Amino acid sequence: MSEPEKQRDPSAEPVWERKLIERLALESVVEQRRKRRWGIFFKLVGFAYLGVLLFALVDWSTLFSQAEHRKHTALVELSGVIAPGAEASAESVMASLQSAFEDKNTQGVILRINSPGGSPVQSGIINDEMNRLRAMYPNVPLYAVVEDICASGGYYVAVAADRIYVDKASIVGSIGVLMEGFGFTGLMDKLGVERRLLTAGENKGFLDPFSPQDEGHRVHARELLGDVHQQFIDVVRKGRGDRLKESPDMFSGLMWSGTRSIELGLADDLGSVEFVAREVVKAADIVDFTQRQNLAERFAKQFGADVGESVAGAFSRIGLR
Repeated sequence: MSEPEKQRDPSAEPVWERKLIERLALESVVEQRRKRRWGIFFKLVGFAYLGVLLFALVDWSTLFSQAEHRKHTALVELSGVIAPGAEASAESVMASLQSAFEDKNTQGVILRINSPGGSPVQSGIINDEMNRLRAMYPNVPLYAVVEDICASGGYYVAVAADRIYVDKASIVGSIGVLMEGFGFTGLMDKLGVERRLLTAGENKGFLDPFSPQDEGHRVHARELLGDVHQQFIDVVRKGRGDRLKESPDMFSGLMWSGTRSIELGLADDLGSVEFVAREVVKAADIVDFTQRQNLAERFAKQFGADVGESVAGAFSRIGLR
């Protein structure tokens, strides 16, 4: 065979070149398979993450607890500080109470309270809604059951119930209002810091923590607190009626044990949720209607609360606690 013919014959190519080409082709196939496997793996991880996220977003308690039930006692939880965006916000508690009363199998509603208080506005909104629901469903009694503490805003809510049950060691009362804040003027003087506050309106700097306290502002603040305090007192008197045995220190902000609160007429009797459902409502089957925030809502609201607190934390706030 001539030299030109050898160059045209593929079979005459050197062995090492063929092996190199075969090896490159094989590695290409292996790499494609590897990429395909990793693609499938990451897709499965993505689907798993999405599944977990959807599971966290769904309020499973409402799906399973409120389906089909026989005659029962409806339970709604009010736990923690009463504030907008919190678990014990007026929006959340009201929605839970409405669902409880609307269920045709509800024989009675128990509001289990474990709260130190909070916003007077939020507490008042819940109180009003409880009175509205009692009037709309006169045959469905509403009872408040106190666990560890029912103070300030928590008690503001409780007095709208037909009866209040406590444990002998529960803490009840604190019928008062406070406005809290800080004054930094002494520290600023020591550090040589000058406060430059410009306002349009002579009282716009009301209770500014970085300015000396103005006597007129202090007097006005006490009047403001007095107004809210009187609203609280009126709500307690309306809710408890003749059962209340008023004393000079009843509305002073003091708290009492569960046993003492019964003696004072702030509560009616000793009893747990199970006791009230079984012995008072006569429906031992308890169904929880509490609408709880899911994981995503808690994170979003807590993030917003943290940001707001970092900006406004030094300023005074009014609260029933």
